[in-house]
Amino acid sequence: MQGASATGAFDLFRQTNEFHYLCGVEVPHAYLQLDGRNRSTTLYLPPRDLKQERSEGPQLNSSDPESAVRLTGIDNVKPLEALAQDILNANCVYVPMAPAEGREACRDTLMHAKHLRDSDPWDRRPSTENLFQLKLATICPHATFCDLSPILDQLRLIKSPREIALMRTAGELTAKAIIDAIRITRPGLVEFELAAIADYRFLRSGARGPGYRPIVASGVNIWNAHYYRNQSLLRDGDLILMDYAPDCDCYTSDIGRMWPVNARYSPLQRELYGFVVEYHKVLLNTIRPHVLVSQLAQEAAEVIRPKWSDWPWSKPAYRDAAKAMIESEVAFTHPVGMAVHDVGSYRSKPLKEGLVFALDPQLWVKDEQIYIRVEDTVVVTDSGVESLTRHAPLELDAIESLVGSKISDPGSD
Repeated sequence: MQGASATGAFDLFRQTNEFHYLCGVEVPHAYLQLDGRNRSTTLYLPPRDLKQERSEGPQLNSSDPESAVRLTGIDNVKPLEALAQDILNANCVYVPMAPAEGREACRDTLMHAKHLRDSDPWDRRPSTENLFQLKLATICPHATFCDLSPILDQLRLIKSPREIALMRTAGELTAKAIIDAIRITRPGLVEFELAAIADYRFLRSGARGPGYRPIVASGVNIWNAHYYRNQSLLRDGDLILMDYAPDCDCYTSDIGRMWPVNARYSPLQRELYGFVVEYHKVLLNTIRPHVLVSQLAQEAAEVIRPKWSDWPWSKPAYRDAAKAMIESEVAFTHPVGMAVHDVGSYRSKPLKEGLVFALDPQLWVKDEQIYIRVEDTVVVTDSGVESLTRHAPLELDAIESLVGSKISDPGSD
């Protein structure tokens, strides 16, 4: 396993998710070996750098292996050069072949970046993972190389109690940041100011920063589901969609709330957002372990269908859009964990306790470019589901009462 490299910038080092998951070591240019032959772990570290240590403080190094073993729990700590000798006689080597996730990155965003590089005739650089595997192959040319990524993906999909505790903290912080943003909202602000108040909340509470770039979309910007420019003025009568969460010890969350700039949902906004919220609540009460997503979606559709039938739809197009939403599995979007779009797949098998995913029902009216959604990060429990972002209000009246209510000390409770 290859850890992250130094970036060369004055930034806070962020280890890759897979490396952090396996050992928690936050040192650039570190390598990890899990030896299945004797069930031992070895961490390979750079030597002590006295100049850097005087400038930035000490870090784990191979010149003091006893301290590194004591602090990490790793069986052995060796210099980088020892790795080649240790794997020389290996006949089967597992390496991650999927791109390693770093700061604000997901497997899907990294694959898109790779596609852009491969499509660029002036770039087409090989990936870090390919270069590492080629280097290993020169050391042990007779070894068979296997992909470690699917194994790690399945391990990461189901969270341990410790991981859930971290994600509960991230979820609570996410919800509080959304509340802060709602409370400062007023016409004339710029979208990025809502992200700034969330950043203050994250950093003041000990997060490393954002888990992903903020989505603060108002008015027509909402149609772009992953809008990120955040440069438009908030205007009276518009809705805001905000989706933003912190990086808490390499774990994040996911959320989506929509609220009116002027503190009052219009009749149309209440009609559409209000129905999606009602469906979202039905889903929260339906999800439970040992059941397939397809069955849960069908059960939720049966529960919400009478309300959909009686809902005061102002246009047939809105009624049809809501029907398409409740008859789909769109709400069961993606896992959440160390990445906001986390690794692993859960749709083909019954849900397991410890699975964390984004519950995100979405409604589209394409002819009018209307996009409505509400999102929470939830964890499957032994009896149902726990919303990790539940402290951000769902009810429309509760949200209206918060808009523009100000904060005497931003980021405080």
